[in-house]
Amino acid sequence: MLPLDTTLTFFAASVLLALSPGPDNVFVLLHSAVHGRKAGLLVVLGLCSGLLFHTAAVALGLAAVFAASAAAFTALKLLGAGYLLYLAWGAWHAPVGIADTATESAMSPLKTYLRGVMMNITNPKVAIFFLAFLPQFADPAQGSMALQIVQLGGVFMLAALLTFSAVAWFAAGFGQVFKRSLRAQQILNRVASIVFVGLALRLATAQR
Repeated sequence: MLPLDTTLTFFAASVLLALSPGPDNVFVLLHSAVHGRKAGLLVVLGLCSGLLFHTAAVALGLAAVFAASAAAFTALKLLGAGYLLYLAWGAWHAPVGIADTATESAMSPLKTYLRGVMMNITNPKVAIFFLAFLPQFADPAQGSMALQIVQLGGVFMLAALLTFSAVAWFAAGFGQVFKRSLRAQQILNRVASIVFVGLALRLATAQR
């Protein structure tokens, strides 16, 4: 088991990292503002579920493959960039209006959840970040390194869940103000699309 002081220190660091500007919290903010609080929270659950993949990758040593293999890193980041461009296209062409907004917000919960999962697991930078960050808080003297990595991954997921949920909650309230105007809805959709394109370009040009 991880010592309590290590767990608390790691949790505090994880909250600060989750709050720092990045693709995941920007995605949560935009999705919540455009589609509502429920959709935003489902995306948060998806993003946090994706962290299970990265935690397992570090525990099993798979993350080292992305750090060492240019081909694997490039393939995954291009897949992630392509998915972001798909989301950008959808946001740009999203309909506006009370009825249309309600229909869009009623998008399948599973599909919304999977958006978050896909967004997270197709970002190789997260895997490499976990590879560099988690082992710093693990100590061979405390037992199995793999088990400690899993525990640290769980703590990070809890921190991300709490932080991203707060972002989703407040962003959804902000989005409701825009939804009172058809023009504002359209502007919000356009902004979301442009930000997704920017995130896609950032991911596509990322270096290991």
